[in-house]
Amino acid sequence: MTKKRIMVIGEKETFLVKVLIQKIKDAEMDCIFKKWDINSINEGWEGTDLVTAYMTDGDRPSEDVLRFLIDKLTDEGKQIIPIGERSDIKYIEDHVPADLVFKSFVRPIDNVEFVSTVNDLFSKAALGELRKSILVVDDDASYLGLVREWLREKYKVSMASSGVQAIKWLGKNKPDLILLDHEMPITTGPQVLEMLRSDEETKHIPVMFLTGKSDKESVMAVMALKPEGYFLKTIAKQELLDKLEEFFILHR
Repeated sequence: MTKKRIMVIGEKETFLVKVLIQKIKDAEMDCIFKKWDINSINEGWEGTDLVTAYMTDGDRPSEDVLRFLIDKLTDEGKQIIPIGERSDIKYIEDHVPADLVFKSFVRPIDNVEFVSTVNDLFSKAALGELRKSILVVDDDASYLGLVREWLREKYKVSMASSGVQAIKWLGKNKPDLILLDHEMPITTGPQVLEMLRSDEETKHIPVMFLTGKSDKESVMAVMALKPEGYFLKTIAKQELLDKLEEFFILHR
């Protein structure tokens, strides 16, 4: 069985960082240290299952590094555990979407509790108890951002602004549900669905259409493609959340 791999990222590998890394290794997990540097992080990224941000003496990741991490974590459905002073934790919370943070630790930390938390994360992931992943595909950036804000507290949300971008993203990731704009230009929603259904890797991913047209003829045209369902873009936040929860309950 392949060991789970944790990447600890910080400004320097201090004595306390080394102690934490050894505790992780003693728990039968692999662990590496990387500095707050995009190239360094990227070089060691392959095979990483969890990121730990270790902040000491006011040393924090730059916004560029955080944006890089956010993109990597979002694309691969992984999470981060920040460690630092309360001000450091707030800095991370202000810059990193809440759905990407599994738990935060204020220094000084209990290494045994940390290892227990990591084991809990991996156990929940294995049982499918972590947040469901949803890919939202829409060429309207404003609407894309709105839906993401609505869903981000409960789900892992990834976004694509075109059918081509969605297909590329799906080449490396598998969400639990796709919310797909029906009326996109160039590569339309129906065309994207057809491509997904013709690929063995994506044919079973549930798809729900997003549409701005509510007339009977348009709705019938959408449902003729046999998606799992559809939502009008005028749907209210709570109704959308309720319907998504109902969907995932029915498809456990």
